[in-house]
Amino acid sequence: MLKIDHLTKTFGEKKAVDDLSLHIRPGEIFGFIGHNGAGKSTTLKSAVGILQFDAGTITIDGKNLRDEPVACKRELAYIPDNPDLYEFMSGIKYLNFIADVFGIPAAERQERIRRYAGLFELTDDLAQPISAYSHGMKQKLALISAWMHDPKLIVMDEPFVGLDPKASHLLKEMMREHCDKGGAIFFSTHVLEVAEKLCDMVAIIRRGRLVKVGTMEEVKGDDSLEEVFLELEAE
Repeated sequence: MLKIDHLTKTFGEKKAVDDLSLHIRPGEIFGFIGHNGAGKSTTLKSAVGILQFDAGTITIDGKNLRDEPVACKRELAYIPDNPDLYEFMSGIKYLNFIADVFGIPAAERQERIRRYAGLFELTDDLAQPISAYSHGMKQKLALISAWMHDPKLIVMDEPFVGLDPKASHLLKEMMREHCDKGGAIFFSTHVLEVAEKLCDMVAIIRRGRLVKVGTMEEVKGDDSLEEVFLELEAE
């Protein structure tokens, strides 16, 4: 679903991501683990076409991101760690705007808005301007917008930060359901417990370089990663 080959991204003289390769397959919840500043967000932004990268190849559902950026973006949804929404819009106008962008028919969009807004207990707030939303409400709205067009790939940067326990549990269920239908999830986290309970596969990045890929059991069983785990626990 998402294939990253030898990705390199520099900012000035600093290599934020250094020759990184990953393969996220259909049906997988893939966790991307690392401390703050390790290169997680840079990798995710490169993978969804927000950041230009210096070297490497990224393909989404078999399409090259450089050659077919629009076609690739039709297949994915991306949620940054701090969703930047159009705050002058109401919640319902924003969701309809997203539906217009992806050409979702009226009946389908209404059903999806009704369903997801109900699940996140946001229905009564959709008429309000987004500027009046709390951070948690904005995050819920961003999640609804990501699921609106039923993308094959969903990429999320620290999606559980700021969510209340009920919403976090709901998101985990939605992620599993999405992958059980053949989709894929690629998300970053610095919380090992989240990755351990949720992920099919994980990758650990440290100082821009990939240090381990495998199941959580394989990763936790690698004694050479003790220092990395201590860094994560300290955050």
